[in-house]
Amino acid sequence: MVWKDGKILYSHAENALNLWERMAIKWFARKQGKDDSEELQDFTQSTPKQLASCSKWYSAAVIMTFVQEGKLGLDDSIGKYLPIMTQNGKGNIRIKDCLSHLTGIKAPPIKESIAEQQEYKTMDEAMENMAKLPMESEHGKSFHYSNVGLQIVGAILEKISGQRFEDLFQQRIAQPCGMKHTTFGNGLVAFLGGGAVGSAEDYIRFLSMIMNEGNYNGRQILTKESIIAMQQNYAKGATVAYTPEEASDWGYGFGEWVIEDGIDRANTLSSPGLFGTFPWVDNKKKYAAILFSFNVNFKGRHERYIELKALVDNAIGE
Repeated sequence: MVWKDGKILYSHAENALNLWERMAIKWFARKQGKDDSEELQDFTQSTPKQLASCSKWYSAAVIMTFVQEGKLGLDDSIGKYLPIMTQNGKGNIRIKDCLSHLTGIKAPPIKESIAEQQEYKTMDEAMENMAKLPMESEHGKSFHYSNVGLQIVGAILEKISGQRFEDLFQQRIAQPCGMKHTTFGNGLVAFLGGGAVGSAEDYIRFLSMIMNEGNYNGRQILTKESIIAMQQNYAKGATVAYTPEEASDWGYGFGEWVIEDGIDRANTLSSPGLFGTFPWVDNKKKYAAILFSFNVNFKGRHERYIELKALVDNAIGE
């Protein structure tokens, strides 16, 4: 899907699955306890799928609503809200470090992190486990892409608001943006770094809000200042401890990758996910787009993303 100037310019879905692909979808459905006939229905713009790390953009947006309300400060230390972090030598890590993967915490591999996340019974239990993780550098010095930082801030939001993260997401982002098919689920612990399920239609609504300086249909959801703060490259100059291959030469803002730097903010931003979904906004050409997919083939993904964006850029220019 491609959005520009308040309307969808392009929307197209492919449903020509080969035998191997149909078998793979059935296998995934069985593993997740789902009805495979439902999973094999035609793909449309409102079909909900797991978003994996595309969720990070949503989570960062929820967090920024607290920042702009003065309920949370980007320079606040996490120890101010979570004593368990101070007790384990991590209390001086800042909220902005958590949003930009600069905590200095040596996080477990993403797959292990996802498996652990699904076992947590409470957010406090998640924090106890994360507080015990080793440090690999001082906070703000090294970039390590993981699910840890956002989860820490999620725990802080639940503590200061007295609400579940899923409820905060629905109230502050999903409902105001008309996102009817997106949720972080009703599990005991919301997974901020990769737990959302949603549709292409919903994501493009969110991206249009980002493109409109935080405004959606006349309602100001994020301030312009919040949008600009999210779109800085905070990873610039940091030592890279870990970055995924598909984003190997990109920078990082708050919950989103910086594909191309700009003057006062990034020109192009994205938050791709494990299953191949690739959403992006282009601040120079003033459009937003998303490739929405469920595909486990990583090979050449980075190059395909860049090629796809170039094709859309050319089409927008015409």
